[in-house]
Amino acid sequence: MKCMRLYCRFFRHRRVVWIPPVAFLTAFLIYLSFFTSLSNPTGGTDNNICMCGLCRPKRNGTEWYETRFNNSIEPLLTRKDQEIPKLVQKWWLKIQGGNNASSIPEVLEKMFKVIPPGNPYTEQQNRPCRSCAVVGNSGKLKGSNHGNKIDSHDLIFRMNGARIYGFEEDVGSRTTHHFMYPESAVHLPIGVHLMLIPFKIKDLEWVASTFTTGEIKRTYTRVMRFIRADKDKVLVVNPAFFKYIHDNWTDHHGRYPSTGMLVLFFALHICDEISVFGFGADKNGNWHHYWEKNKYAGAFRTTGVHNAGFESKLITKLVEEGKLEFYK
Repeated sequence: MKCMRLYCRFFRHRRVVWIPPVAFLTAFLIYLSFFTSLSNPTGGTDNNICMCGLCRPKRNGTEWYETRFNNSIEPLLTRKDQEIPKLVQKWWLKIQGGNNASSIPEVLEKMFKVIPPGNPYTEQQNRPCRSCAVVGNSGKLKGSNHGNKIDSHDLIFRMNGARIYGFEEDVGSRTTHHFMYPESAVHLPIGVHLMLIPFKIKDLEWVASTFTTGEIKRTYTRVMRFIRADKDKVLVVNPAFFKYIHDNWTDHHGRYPSTGMLVLFFALHICDEISVFGFGADKNGNWHHYWEKNKYAGAFRTTGVHNAGFESKLITKLVEEGKLEFYK
């Protein structure tokens, strides 16, 4: 009888101790099986589906799209790719006046001693999905109430003089990447990527200077000597990527692509889902920024620098291809 009581106590003790771990292990295996089936419903390896299990397989484009898209072009300039191809140099150095190409290696070496030398977006397979909002500065954003929709994205790209304070309801309150060049530079909060668009060698010198000595005060106009931004988050757009957009996508319409086009195609190369806001004229056909009424804001349309009409048609074509969503 005594042995029986001891046996029962031991059995009850073992049951209490072992049931929680077994239940946890069972639940974990069910969870793992469920999300594995979501991320790979066919059972095979599909490089177009992300590990998070939320990405939809990327739809193949038409011949028009597939002949233009080149995944081998690096969107960002890195230390390992310091050698800018001669053809790229020739085109790039003509954008805003001639420069001495022989100084490029020295300038890049100096720059990468100040800012990060790598590309955080090289991994395209085993990573979480990226939903991206490309937010332009068009006056059509005013009164749009797109703020919450914009903020719901993982990455939010803004550009040049974009403003948030006072416009949150229409443009959102978050920013992860802010694209600029020295003449359009603004201060940024800690944690936001400063995305430098270099139109000339001087711009590469400026980004190193603005975080160190402040020696660069002018390009073709006065620029900010020092900028408040996260030095460890600075990334530089690759001039080769700029030329690739000019050659493959805007088909040499305009002298070079607009900042908006560059940001949009950057998103096309690193994001899984893309939403575009604030591009084009407002409902009255006026070209101005959402924070101002500038009667000269659309002057670029007559200078030939950018071809707004062609770029607008290009966005429409990408929408038809299912590559992005466009919000009016």
